Amino acid sequence: MRMVKFLAFLAVLGMIFGFGPYPAAAKTTFITIGTGGVTGVYYPAGGAISRMINKKKDVYHIRATVESTAGSVFNINAVMSGDLEFGIAQSDRQYQAYNGLAEWKGKPQKNLRAVFALHPEAVTLVAAVDSGIKKFADLKGKKVNIGNPGSGQRQNSIDALTINGIDWKKDIKAEGLKAAEAPGMLQDGRIDAFFYTVGHPSGAIKEATAGTRKVMFIAIPNVDKLCKKFPYYAPAYVPVKFYPQALNKEDVPTFGVKATFVTRADMPDDIVYAITKEIFENLDAFKKLHPAFEVLTKKNMLEGLSAPIHPGALKYYKEAGLIK
Repeated sequence: MRMVKFLAFLAVLGMIFGFGPYPAAAKTTFITIGTGGVTGVYYPAGGAISRMINKKKDVYHIRATVESTAGSVFNINAVMSGDLEFGIAQSDRQYQAYNGLAEWKGKPQKNLRAVFALHPEAVTLVAAVDSGIKKFADLKGKKVNIGNPGSGQRQNSIDALTINGIDWKKDIKAEGLKAAEAPGMLQDGRIDAFFYTVGHPSGAIKEATAGTRKVMFIAIPNVDKLCKKFPYYAPAYVPVKFYPQALNKEDVPTFGVKATFVTRADMPDDIVYAITKEIFENLDAFKKLHPAFEVLTKKNMLEGLSAPIHPGALKYYKEAGLIK
């Protein structure tokens, strides 16, 4: 209490003698970034962003923290409700939320705003070799984790199954586990396969391939047909170099989305500008914070943004000549 009174006294002196507010009283803005499971890439991605911002706390007066969450759908809903300031979400989920599709059917989230895109994410299908799953059609009758409600990957899994004529409610025994739980369940023999939409390398996928139960990645067919139906998807592949214990010898074809950094329309422009500027102007340092970021360029970080770009981010992009 004495310290509060002392600071107030200094502030009054400042106003009387004209030397401005006491420097220590500079207002700090606290922000929380919603990520995903701790074994995915969202959590370290949020951590990387927060570390870079916190390093400049004396410049920006922003303190960032990260929260492990259920993923894309949860993050978008929490950002829109004000429970989070920023979140990481798949590009397809950004598109669906803004346009009132999927979980947001009839309730378009028109105050959702894009900031920038991050790493590409491949829809990765991991199967135990002893389950008899050698190709995608072999999933029929098997116990397959499609992802927990509230995650972006759940819809990706359903889309992959549907385009290939597999009814996820009838043709497989669908599980709704969180991504972090799936590798252990696979190794314990409690599921036969799991989908995971993730940037590579992934801690969860490394865990799945490093156990005593041998596993392999399964290619997803009809990707061109899927991408034509859903324009937010793009062809991708699983890079097997990161997972030497998997039985695959070559990269595995699949499809993917992008991880995107989102906020809401009423987030102050100066906060969004500061975060955008810090990441883009120190991109080389940022890329070293996780192997999944190696492919990032200033150009591809503006791809996959289907909600309007927040004015704070747009201000920086125009200043930097990235957007005219």
